[in-house]
Amino acid sequence: MALINRLCSASITEQGCCLVSVRRSAVIGAVASLLVLALSVASASAAESGGYVEVPNSTYVLKPDDKDLGVFPDDPVRFELALRLRNVDEARALAYSVSDPTSDEYGEFISPKDFRDSFAPTDQSSRIIVRWLRRAGLTITYNPANHLLVAAQGTVAAGDRAFKTDLHRIANKDGVFTAPLKPLFVPTNVDPIATGFVEGINKAARLLRPMHEDPSDDAAPKHDPATESHPPAEMAPPVGAPPPDAFVNAPPCSAYWGEKSATADIPAVPAGFAPVPYAPCGYVASQMQGAYGVADLIKNGIDGSGVTVAIVDAYNSPLIEQDSSAYFARHGQPGWGATQFKQVFPTGVRLGYNDKSPSGDLCSEQSWYGEETLDVEAVHGMAPGANVTYFGAASCLDSDLLGTLNDIVDKHQADIITNSYGDSTDQVDPVLRDAYEAVFLESALVGIGVFFSSGDNGDEIAHTGDRTVDAPASSPWVTAVGGTSIGIGKDNQYLFETGWSTGKSTLKDGAWDVAPPGAFLYGAGGGTSQLFAQPKYQKGVVPADIADYFKTGKPGRVVPDISALGDPQTGMLIGITQTSPSGDVHFGEYRIGGTSLASPVMAGIEALSDQAAGHSHGFANPAIYQLQAKALRDVVNPPKILSVARVNYSNSNDGAKGLTTSLRTFNFGQTIATRSGYDDVTGVGSPKGKGYVYGLGQHIDE
Repeated sequence: MALINRLCSASITEQGCCLVSVRRSAVIGAVASLLVLALSVASASAAESGGYVEVPNSTYVLKPDDKDLGVFPDDPVRFELALRLRNVDEARALAYSVSDPTSDEYGEFISPKDFRDSFAPTDQSSRIIVRWLRRAGLTITYNPANHLLVAAQGTVAAGDRAFKTDLHRIANKDGVFTAPLKPLFVPTNVDPIATGFVEGINKAARLLRPMHEDPSDDAAPKHDPATESHPPAEMAPPVGAPPPDAFVNAPPCSAYWGEKSATADIPAVPAGFAPVPYAPCGYVASQMQGAYGVADLIKNGIDGSGVTVAIVDAYNSPLIEQDSSAYFARHGQPGWGATQFKQVFPTGVRLGYNDKSPSGDLCSEQSWYGEETLDVEAVHGMAPGANVTYFGAASCLDSDLLGTLNDIVDKHQADIITNSYGDSTDQVDPVLRDAYEAVFLESALVGIGVFFSSGDNGDEIAHTGDRTVDAPASSPWVTAVGGTSIGIGKDNQYLFETGWSTGKSTLKDGAWDVAPPGAFLYGAGGGTSQLFAQPKYQKGVVPADIADYFKTGKPGRVVPDISALGDPQTGMLIGITQTSPSGDVHFGEYRIGGTSLASPVMAGIEALSDQAAGHSHGFANPAIYQLQAKALRDVVNPPKILSVARVNYSNSNDGAKGLTTSLRTFNFGQTIATRSGYDDVTGVGSPKGKGYVYGLGQHIDE
């Protein structure tokens, strides 16, 4: 994964969208061996003799712009090791059987204890790792019951002892970090049981950012002076990082699709375009419930009651409960029940940076608050009766997010998990990939459905230069959720839905700067993995030209699986405490989007389906790909090209520096495209009300 992963949960900047990551820096590339640590298998006799094995290619090679600052024995080192699963083939076969509605074992999930007994690393394996690290003077900071991961921290001196190496402090244009200038060694009895480092012994570890973009361009609610008022008196002042910078939607915008026409206010658009409305101000729960056909279900008690949805992000917004409660009250949404919502804070520090800088130095707490707010308000909006538990990882490091996921799964703390973060490629470090896969495999076996946003950079070519899919959404064991643009009418009715891919043309001197459809801005992630083979559930559904896009003769895993609202132009209105340019802290609302909206929307609908069935559907993909037309809407291109006019305050807050108007065109052309049937922008389509809620897993024997 890249150095900075943008876990774009919500809004989107002009530079890119959520789920976008910045490429690995030269520093990270140089220390990749330390991050990956592919351990070779050693002989039992060598293990008994207490020998060590050299880790190949583990020495950091200094680059011309590196400065070796020397050895600082008291510098901190942190790392996380992944341990090997047992009986992997059997685990995969069983996970598919309990997830497939046509199987006799469908729904017969095992317990976390059963997983530990049959498939997880053994207690003895964990003891070997822990004993070795402790003897070197390192402190164990994470050692879960399933032993999939072990994290430790200590000093450079202790790291040198543990790995028989020579760790130096290095400085270059990317910062200061620790790296080994001599090879790493591991005990021979550790070799066969550990796969390698999830995070390495350095300060340049990969950080993940929220999947939402800067709302200054692509998130906007209806402009209403009431939204700029001070928060209710009972709101406590923020603790930790200050609330994010304020964003205010500029008028005009529409309360529903097509309410306000922009045609007379903007230059002409090309032939083939439909009349241009102003962008919706941001849909609220009642509108989304109506469009997805679940409003009547919710009124009649199918509201997610009895189902627990977990949300995983980094850090914890100190005002999330107050913000969401104020938002629900404003829009006629049921508030939280006495025990319905809770935050789970990380216990102890694993690898957490706990960076409280407002500017978001690599990864700040503040930059995650909008993500958490979007996820929480979207899940509750679609499943107002479901229990919602927000799990804040100790940091935005992969190891902390992975550890948080692992805790939820192995302690079975939820029925559904929604995640709005990822990397802009699935060509990640093998150790990291396998560590995620182990957690996802356990989740399928124990009956927990894991949903991931598919990405906000479309086919990734404009962002990375390569056609690729995002991770972890590309895992065959998670449900990847793509994004759509949706029109919701005056009476909350569904008008249309098409794949989210945006072209932008800016109004300049009375004409369009970049003629419509403009330049690619962002869009739902999708495409064909070159890492994972085509899973069984996609065979016969995904067209051959998509599955074997690279013409290797070996069909690959295609993303996404299903889709929901994601386009920021037709996004969701959220409520959050913000900081104005003057430093004033107030509650405000704005529209936001990204596939990090699509994932929690889909998780909420899944909660309705779990309640209706009376049981968890667990890993939903085999059931989703067996759904009939009555349960899914085939998301296709409309007969005419759709677009909206969007107005932004140039300073994101008020009219002091003027306004910027742009045309946002739907279905911008990429190598992935919306089409009839399965496609690599919207998957099998979007959920269709009662048909989906009651149809999912319909082959199960009651």
